[in-house]
Amino acid sequence: MPITTISQNKCFEGTQGVYSHTSPETECTMRFGAFMPPQATNGSTLVPVLYWLSGLTCTEENFIVKAGAQRVAAELGIAIITPDTSPRGLAIPGQADSYDFGSGAGFYVDATQAPWSQNYRMYSYITQELPWLIAANFPVDPARAGIFGHSMGGHGALVLALRNPKGYKSVSAFAPISSPMRCPWGEKALSGYLGADRDAWREYDATALIESRGWKGPPVLIDQGTRDKFLETQLKPTLLREAFERAGVALDLHLREGYDHSYFFIASFIEDHLRFHARNLLR
Repeated sequence: MPITTISQNKCFEGTQGVYSHTSPETECTMRFGAFMPPQATNGSTLVPVLYWLSGLTCTEENFIVKAGAQRVAAELGIAIITPDTSPRGLAIPGQADSYDFGSGAGFYVDATQAPWSQNYRMYSYITQELPWLIAANFPVDPARAGIFGHSMGGHGALVLALRNPKGYKSVSAFAPISSPMRCPWGEKALSGYLGADRDAWREYDATALIESRGWKGPPVLIDQGTRDKFLETQLKPTLLREAFERAGVALDLHLREGYDHSYFFIASFIEDHLRFHARNLLR
């Protein structure tokens, strides 16, 4: 499948690029960012790859310009792929009416309800189409892949890893939506994309998945700011901690005093997450 280069910039002796392609899953043009470390520039070395999933309202650009991840990724020799958060440019009524549903808010699910089901297939796009596309066009080793994300993307990273343990060797998150079934953001998104059957929602809720499927990979790393304005209403990390404890799965949860929900928080601890993944992907 061909890709189109939108931009390429030299960055810490590697390359930060932005690309687009026509997606069979979403039936529209999708964009993604790809940082290739210097170890990958000669094309003969396959490097580990990390997939970053962004939060509500974001595109592929937010992480690229705000997280400050490229320096450490270049040192470690890890590629970072940053997909968009939803399909774009579709003539679906209401898709741009709110920040937390529709454009910029795909929630990393495969929608089953009309009119969303034809295009809003972010789960299959991220787990199936995008890894194939990346492996076909970049010198990455798909057998050494990890996933991480922020907020809605933290929810996505947890769900995708728990449902696809053979596809991801490590998973971490910043301020994830811990239980979409039990918060306003998640209830709105899951009911709109999946319908009223709450049993169907469980396949996209990390607290349900950890108890039904477990996790045999390394301990899951999560950072959460204590001054995050969404902490109690939307994110609810206590629910995730309790679910991990009941399942007997190791969770490395850090409550970061004074930090909020912004990319300043992410930039402060991104190196910890990159080195965590490197320990598991560079073996």
